Amino acid sequence: MKTSIYILMVLFLLLGQTCAQAAIKIQTIEYHDGLTLLEGYLAYDEAIKEKIPAVLIVHEWTGPGSYVKKRAEQIASLGYAAFVIDMYGKGVRPGNPQEAEEASAIYRQDRQLMRRRAGAGLNEVKKIPLVDAQKISAIGYCFGGGVVLEMARDGADLKGVVSFHGNLDTPDPQDARNIKAKVLVLHGALDPYVNWEQVTNFEDEMSSARVDWEMVIYGNAVHSFTNPESGSDPAQGVAYNQLADLRSWQAMKDFLKEIF
Repeated sequence: MKTSIYILMVLFLLLGQTCAQAAIKIQTIEYHDGLTLLEGYLAYDEAIKEKIPAVLIVHEWTGPGSYVKKRAEQIASLGYAAFVIDMYGKGVRPGNPQEAEEASAIYRQDRQLMRRRAGAGLNEVKKIPLVDAQKISAIGYCFGGGVVLEMARDGADLKGVVSFHGNLDTPDPQDARNIKAKVLVLHGALDPYVNWEQVTNFEDEMSSARVDWEMVIYGNAVHSFTNPESGSDPAQGVAYNQLADLRSWQAMKDFLKEIF
């Protein structure tokens, strides 16, 4: 009987340690790009005491909402510090597709502004005490996928970038020669917003600059294939694809292990 009680006590202790290891700490961090106030979102496992690599997350065109925050918590559970950056400014949160189009267009039409705003997030994450400033990567979804590629083209000090169903075009393809990061693009074969001309131009851009790059194309996947909130009808051009979501997430995890 005493032996059984002892075993149970050990099991409870081990279970408690496991739960503690998975205790994800969440905090909001305000920072600036010039006079613009921005609001980022940090997630990390508070059981980890040493400095850890960081993963910047750039939101979709709707701004830093629940979807990317959930992704931040998932990345934190992998042992990284996850920081959702704010491209738009505190309180600027589009409420419908028209507002999202207008907000994102500001940055797509001004790539220098896009790069600077994203760079402000990178500078901020380097200041976070738990972050190993020599080990930072960036991932982005849709609009954010295009942003992380522009960060790379700007020569940002990143170990790697991952674009999930992001825009591939750029007005400055020659800037690919500035890329220091390894590049991973996760793309839906049927994405109507990123046509094959964009894909082939991107391939030529990366290869000409001799970038360490990889593109994975998921069959039957349209735009926004990682987001369950995108619906289930591919005919709309945006739809969730569970298989592509799971496979692309695994590809990202393998990539992060490689670069860190």
